[in-house]
Amino acid sequence: MKKYCIQKYCSDNYHLWNEFVAHAKNATFLFHRDFMEYHSDRFQDFSLLIFDEKNTLKAILPANRVEDVLHSHQGLTYGGLILNQNSKMQDVVEMMYSLLKFLNENAILSFNLKQLPNIYHESPSDEMEYLSFILNAKLCRRDSLSVINLETDFEFTSSRAEGIKRGTDLKLEWKEEQDFTSFWNKILIPNLDQKFKTKPVHSLKEITFLKSKFPNNIRQFNVYNQGKIIAGTTVFESDFVAHSQYISADDSKNTTGSLDFLHNRLITYTFRNKKYFDFGISNENQGQNINQGLLFWKEGFGARTIVQNFYEIETKNYPLLENVLI
Repeated sequence: MKKYCIQKYCSDNYHLWNEFVAHAKNATFLFHRDFMEYHSDRFQDFSLLIFDEKNTLKAILPANRVEDVLHSHQGLTYGGLILNQNSKMQDVVEMMYSLLKFLNENAILSFNLKQLPNIYHESPSDEMEYLSFILNAKLCRRDSLSVINLETDFEFTSSRAEGIKRGTDLKLEWKEEQDFTSFWNKILIPNLDQKFKTKPVHSLKEITFLKSKFPNNIRQFNVYNQGKIIAGTTVFESDFVAHSQYISADDSKNTTGSLDFLHNRLITYTFRNKKYFDFGISNENQGQNINQGLLFWKEGFGARTIVQNFYEIETKNYPLLENVLI
């Protein structure tokens, strides 16, 4: 079996890492080091680079370590093994053998793998789904994402059409903003606190910083009624997918149709040329439950379900890969 060299990421690898991300077959801007490191104080980074015998970088793994467990980076929505365009199944088998052996030899007993949903792949990249089966991985969580395939003839339900009409009749105004302050302080933070006693994953300072680093990928859209902000959506835009990272509105949303009005414009106009519009999950309790009302709203735009898998792999199982290729 071909052996690969595993190296822990350091700042000297900054440009090499980011160049690899830019041309990978299954990566988004979230894997850029500038995105990963905005919260570096919260995690013990243990990202890895995988080189072949010619010292050519063949794969990377965004990750952090907690004692004897390696996690697909816990500060990211998704992760997994990031591959170049030429990676084939045999390459991934051999790379994973070397990777898990390296982890096991470095007293890391478990690898918690958080998969990148396949709508974000530039080309097919389900190698790790197969190898998780071979490695006797434990499926420890499965989230359901509501996604519109924008290349199909999707339809809005009557409920969503009525909301759009209400917003139109009220002459609501929607606009893209460069400043997140109004949405964060007047809509998002109060809503999350009132409904869930939580805060946004990103503070206002953090989302503003990330916007400065990724101005074309992180976009804020607000809705106004007679000059007053009443709703908004923060969109993370990648090559093929527009993802609503945050969606929130004030108590008038049912009477004004503010979120229906806004998402109609985003789906049918702003991001119409993307392949997918991703509303994200409606799950609670680590994937065990689904918020029925939230799911109903998303599916009203024509969204349907895909899944994101989370696996726990014991690193001692790397010998199971020795006889896969016959």
